[in-house]
Parts: sequence; structure tokens; C-alpha cells
Amino acid sequence: MINRKTLLEDLKKLVGRVEADLLARSEDSSVPEIGAGLKSEYDRARAASRTAANYEDWRTDRLTQAAVAWVLSCVFVRFLEDNDLIAPPRIAGPDDRLQLARDFHEHHFTSFPRVTDRDFLVSIFDTLQKLPGTADIFGSHNAFREIPNWLSGDAAKDILQFFQKVDANTGTLVHDFTDPAWDTRFLGDLYQDLSAYARARYALLQTPHFVESFILDRTLEPALDEFGPLSPAKPFKMIDPACGSGHFLIGSFPRILDRWQTAEPATPVRELVIRTLKSIHGVDINPFAVAIARFRLLLVAMRACGVAKLADAPAFHLNIECGDSLLHTPLIGGVQELFDKGSKAEADAECEHAYASEDLAAVKAILKHGQYHAVVANPPYITPKDPGLRDRYRKRFATCHMKYSLSVPFMEHIFKLGAPGAFTGQITANSFMKREFGSKLIEQFFPATDLTHVIDTSGAYIPGHGTPTVILFGRRRSPLAGTVRAVMGIRGEPTTPADPAKGLVWTAITGQVDQPGSQSEFVSVADTSRGTFSVHPWSIGGGGAAELKEALEELSDSRLESRANSIGITSFTLEDDIFLLPSASRMRQRIAGEYARPMVVGDAIRDWSQSILEEATFPYDADFR
Repeated sequence: MINRKTLLEDLKKLVGRVEADLLARSEDSSVPEIGAGLKSEYDRARAASRTAANYEDWRTDRLTQAAVAWVLSCVFVRFLEDNDLIAPPRIAGPDDRLQLARDFHEHHFTSFPRVTDRDFLVSIFDTLQKLPGTADIFGSHNAFREIPNWLSGDAAKDILQFFQKVDANTGTLVHDFTDPAWDTRFLGDLYQDLSAYARARYALLQTPHFVESFILDRTLEPALDEFGPLSPAKPFKMIDPACGSGHFLIGSFPRILDRWQTAEPATPVRELVIRTLKSIHGVDINPFAVAIARFRLLLVAMRACGVAKLADAPAFHLNIECGDSLLHTPLIGGVQELFDKGSKAEADAECEHAYASEDLAAVKAILKHGQYHAVVANPPYITPKDPGLRDRYRKRFATCHMKYSLSVPFMEHIFKLGAPGAFTGQITANSFMKREFGSKLIEQFFPATDLTHVIDTSGAYIPGHGTPTVILFGRRRSPLAGTVRAVMGIRGEPTTPADPAKGLVWTAITGQVDQPGSQSEFVSVADTSRGTFSVHPWSIGGGGAAELKEALEELSDSRLESRANSIGITSFTLEDDIFLLPSASRMRQRIAGEYARPMVVGDAIRDWSQSILEEATFPYDADFR
């Protein structure tokens, strides 16, 4: 069985070693074609305004993607081998399968004495690429194929030995992927934690099952009711435009399949599975997230069909593509209504650049606005890291404002992907409610669409979500009701619950969301005037907090902006380690007080008090020289 904790820790070390090998190879003058290939791709991306990063930072991202692709591809093979989905074994396997794999390895090098272990692994992947079920997973868009021969033979040997390692005490494989239930949720753990660099850059984060289920209950299910009955000629369609390792897609599969089986009990299940897969769509910017989502959905489809061997799996078409969901959405020819600008600036912002891991035509077909009946997502909460992409997103989405978080354009994108009347649901960071970058979203975008629910989840314990969150439900249409259902937080979880799905706050949310006027120790629920949610900032504190805020505003004779010359960022260097220091350190360094300014970092402010006051070195005179 899979030991998830040990596997993750060991794989992180392996990825680090592979990254180091790829970096060394990219700078090795004996294989100049590798560095030249990377530099050529970088120049192409720069010319297409796909990136404004420097070459070294851009290369770090590419080599991380390639390293993870090599390791994950071997994880997929081992899972297939250990669960007897493919035979004979090529890398390893429990019991006598390990020796069979070693014998095959020896025979391969007897037949091809001049090849390396890299070529051996590629030959395994090539064999799986020829099978209908795994053609996309191991095909030309897998990131390990980006640059031929990038990985060294020695690094490939290291990978092979890792997966064949035997425990000296038990004589069994250290990592056994056997799982009779074919449970692939462990791949979600790998997705978010395998690379610290990728996790920080892409804000990799799984959606817990209980959150996913809650959102699907209130988007996918009513969408199936309203846009049904299901029809092969006009299929129902759902999408997650930031699908990650595929939790929303996997969760949607049995719900849609059950509808088909109820409607057509006599139709062969394999046909119904194929129809179900036509309904499910996902896009993610991260190549290895897409690989995981495809692999997981493949196994779910095989199990539903009762297929026990990969060779017997039909050519399932999985509508999961790698691409930048905010950049690759076609802006010409989509549904132009409600909040679509349809301007020349949008048309000019079309991106025709694709990396090797991206199928541009396929991803653009999936991301065309106005075609989905249910749209769900847990989009990234970070600010865009690449200045080039930040500017392009700003041109494409009207809600991007100031130093915006990606949650803002994704919110606009999620609604636009829906067909008229579509159901949307997302869990996202609540920072847009209070910070200035959310003002255009709240004051210009939400008044034009049917936002139906605002649910404060900042007090709930949601594993991995350190950022305070909110769940939003809506429909792609003009607003109908004059109110929005608001679930407002009163207090947070008193202790970390053993089972997050049974946490006191989460239980209060799910138990009260359909009971307007209810109040508990943790949340209160009200049908609030829609106009309240058209004014920035939002206040969704329960237990009378929102009403208190309104009363204070009515009694005040001025706002803070009338009492201050400047509010906001005064300097922005991204070099805090150099410029920020305690006052005692400044005095020891003999930096005069006139060259320092008191500074409070945002996360040191809590409930109108500050816990830490530092100083920022300010090397200018009174005339800013």
C-alpha cells in the first residue's frame, strides 16, 4: 500500500536531484543543443509577450516542470504496474514483478548496448503512448519530451534505482503503489507539495473533498436539472478553468454518469462513460497538474467500465488541456453579452504562443466563452508573478485593477465561460472584498450579473487554506432577485477539528445556508439587499457586525481619505531583506534617523493594533536626492 508521507518526502528529494541535473545539462558546453533549445524557446516566448521574466527565472520554471514530468511519469507507470493494469512490468513491482522488471532492463541493454537509462525510460513511455488510454498522458505534450536528451543517462539511472529500491529489513519495495480501490487522491498531495518552487509560483492547492462536494451540490446538480435531459446530440458541459489535479472533474464524473444510467439503463455502460467524459472539461497552466488530472480521470473511467487492463481501455477522449486559462481564452467569436467588452484591445491581446506542453487549438476550443452549463473553480489567490503576463491579463479582463490578485480576473472569467443562465461556484480569497484592487469587480462587474450567494468561509478550518476565503455562487444572467443570500461569519473554529468536514464552523455553514434569518454561535444568515454587494468594500461579519459598520458610517462626519495626504504603497522594492530592519539594528549600523522611516508590514496588523514596528531604510534627502 502507498505510504503517502514517506513517498512525498522521498520524491521531493528525487525531484531536487533531477532539477540539478537538468540545470547542469542546460549549461554543459558538451551538449550545446540543450541550452540553445531553451534559449530559442525563451526568445520565442519573449517575442510573443508570453513572458517578461529574465532568462534564468524563466529557465527555472521550465526545468522544474521537466523534472516533475520525468518523476511523475514514472509514478504513473509504477501505479499501473503495481495494480496489474499493465504487464509485464518494466520499472518495478511487488513480489516477483521486481525481478521481471530487472530482467527486462538487462535484456533491453543486451539488445541496445549503446543506449542510456534515459532512452530505456523513454522506450517505456513510448509503449504507453501507443495505447489508446494513455496516448495523451505520455504523448508529445508531456513536459519530459520538451527537449530531447535534456535529462542525463545518470539522472535517469538514479530515477530507476529510486523506484526499484528495496527495504533492507523486509526485502520488499520501499514504495509500493498497490491499491485495490485505485485511489489516486495521493497524486493530489504530490501535485501541491512535490516542488516548493512550483507550489509558490502557481499557488498549488487541492480543494478538499467536502468543499468540492458542497460546491458541486449547488452548481452541477441544479445545472443538470435545468439544462437536462441529457442528450448525445447536445451534451451537457461543465468546466473547471483552474482544474489543478482534477478534484472537481473527478467529483463531477459519477454525478453525470448516474444521470445517464438513470435515463438510459439499457445502454452499455462503456457508451455512457464516453458520453460522460464529453461533458467534463478542465484547463490548468501547470503541465504536471494536467498530467495528474488526466491520469486520475482515466482510471475513474476504466473502473466505471469494469476495464481491468489498460490495453483493453477504449480511446477515451479527455477534455483536459494545459494552457494559461486567462491568456488562451479566445476573445473573438465568443458570446458577447452582459459584461463582455468586445473591444479592439481584447482582440489585440490574443495569444498565439504555446509551449511544447500546450495544444493551442485544443485549449482555445475548451476556453471559448459562453458554452458551459456549470463552471466551478478554486483559482489561485496570488498576484501574477510575471510582469508581462500581468499586463496582458489587465488588457483582457476589465476587472483587473491596481496590484490585483488572480482571483479577480478568474472571477470574471468563470462567469464568462458560462452559457446564458449557467450556474457558477468558486472558493476564492476574500481579499478583493476589502482591498482596493477589488473595487472594479464589486462596483462594475457584480451589478451586471446574478450573484446569488456570498458565504464567508474565513472562520472554517479548510486544510491547506491559510488565506481567508469566501465561496461565491451565481448565474450567468442579469440579476433577478433584489437580495443576495449572505452567510456571515461570527467566530472562527475554536480548535482544529479532527475531521475538517465536521468542523463546527463548516457544519454551521452547511446547516444554515438555506435558513435565512438563522443565527448560531458561528454564523448568521440573511437575504441582504443586492445594493450592499455593489459597494466596495464588503463587510460580511455576522452577529450584527455588518449593521454596526453601517451605523458607524452613518454617524461619521468624514472619511480617512480627507485626513491623510497619502494612503497606500509608498515604496515597493521586493527587497525587504535589504531595506527593512529593527531600529536597534539601524543604530548599530550607524544609519542616521533621517534616513529611516517607520514601516508596518500588513500581516503584522490585527484588529486595529500592530504587533511589530520596523524601519525601512530611506536613502534620500529632503529633496528626494
